[in-house]
Amino acid sequence: MRVDVVSIFPEYFAPLDLSLIGRARAGGHLQLAVHDLRTWTHDVHRTVDDTPYGGGPGMVMRPEPWGEALDALAPPEADPPRLLVPTPAGAPLTQALAHELAAEPHLLFACGRYEGIDQRVLEHAASRMPVTEVSLGDYVLFGGEVAVLVILEAVTRLLPGVLGNVGSLDEESHAHGLLEAPMYTKPAAWRGQEVPAVLRSGDHGKIARWRRDEALVRTVARRPDMVAALAPECLDRQDRATLEQAGFPAAPSDVAK
Repeated sequence: MRVDVVSIFPEYFAPLDLSLIGRARAGGHLQLAVHDLRTWTHDVHRTVDDTPYGGGPGMVMRPEPWGEALDALAPPEADPPRLLVPTPAGAPLTQALAHELAAEPHLLFACGRYEGIDQRVLEHAASRMPVTEVSLGDYVLFGGEVAVLVILEAVTRLLPGVLGNVGSLDEESHAHGLLEAPMYTKPAAWRGQEVPAVLRSGDHGKIARWRRDEALVRTVARRPDMVAALAPECLDRQDRATLEQAGFPAAPSDVAK
């Protein structure tokens, strides 16, 4: 996968040389380049922002440098990338979206600052490439850089060859519409607390059932909206009993046998 990131703070992305993302880059799974937006300015002050039309507080990022940056990184004669713009006004980042993005050959990130990027930039870009505005959640950050780091982590770990044990992708939170069950490691006893006996039993069927039940209970407690969104055919009788015990009853007719 090729990734280009445009920001007025390219130094923000030094962590992308670390950990598994750094390995993905070194191994050729991720071809990533970070670009300084001010490269495409032409005045002595390298200006990238101005006051908003219509008045109001803050500054808005000017269209000229962004237009030139997108022209340079996504020329009309090349296959268009998918442009991602982090913004509180965007669609929520989900695991499903991360999987969708991981299938793209080329992602281009535009990191806004201040009150955001002039809307005409996104409208013009949409005439020649897919544009997706993405939000991490219902809160506001100083700029898009932190969001890009989060999105890149979520996407890169899904690329083939990046994770040593791909089975972990199948059991983690959000993989099947539930939060992950609690995890434990050695020692079996720590500060008076024991690892659940079922996890030390060697009975893989019972372990799988315990983890499923714990995932259901945890999701009911923390994200009941996710439980409500589960397809009825995904639930068996034990799932139904577990949900009822957790205070989230499911209608018998909606539960698979």
